[in-house]
Amino acid sequence: MSMGKTLSIIWIATAMLLTTSLSAFAEADPELWPVMREAFFEKRAMKEVGFIKVDAPKRAESGAQVPVTYSIDTAAAKAVGVKIVKLYAFVDANPIPLTATYHLTDALGDFQLSTRIRFETDAFVRLVGEDAAGKLYLASRPIRAAGGCGGIVSNDEAAVRAAAGKIRMKVAKPKKFGTSISAKVHIKHIMRTGLQRDLVSQGFLPPFYIKTAKFTYAGEPLMTIDVNVGTAEDPYFKFNFIPKKAGKFELVATDNEGKVFQKALEVKS
Repeated sequence: MSMGKTLSIIWIATAMLLTTSLSAFAEADPELWPVMREAFFEKRAMKEVGFIKVDAPKRAESGAQVPVTYSIDTAAAKAVGVKIVKLYAFVDANPIPLTATYHLTDALGDFQLSTRIRFETDAFVRLVGEDAAGKLYLASRPIRAAGGCGGIVSNDEAAVRAAAGKIRMKVAKPKKFGTSISAKVHIKHIMRTGLQRDLVSQGFLPPFYIKTAKFTYAGEPLMTIDVNVGTAEDPYFKFNFIPKKAGKFELVATDNEGKVFQKALEVKS
């Protein structure tokens, strides 16, 4: 099944369930996930595990900017013969539940990534790991938050587009090569979901968002993120990686209109 068709099915199914079970603020609804799971992964088996974790506040201050941290205990996974190569991050009550897909490499070491996502209403974050053999593993966390996907907005369109794609990054200086260091990246972008309405016209504004973010070091892949509109405005990513030598840390980001933004930093000991 294609990604577009899958997301369309998920959107329709979510809307139906939200109409009946989330008409008012309520705690995260566990009945949403089976629909999402079958629509996206069909009948594939999925095992809940402890080596994948989601850390986040139980209640977020803003549904538009919910901080989360995803991690994999590599040693614990390896002990049971598992190597995660891909992570799917869902918010199961969002109109478009898939917030991002993370394609991982060994250069990340013990994977830990912090980012910010959107919540339309109270929901579970579902983090699904996939190994090289296609087996699936699940971690979940309920979070209370609301109002982050739609609403009325008033923006200076020229200013929004002039600022879009500006990148700030900071990479820690390694004490020695071969050890883990941290990288922090901010991408200026409004990340419109397609569900916000214009203040004046009241019409829906078209989606406008970062679609992919490709990180490399010394010319080799670190991580590729398939970003979606459930990622919060001005995407933020903090993660660790292991530089084996001096080199260039680089990000190439592309939005849904095909515009490309990039920035690089030299890393030296």
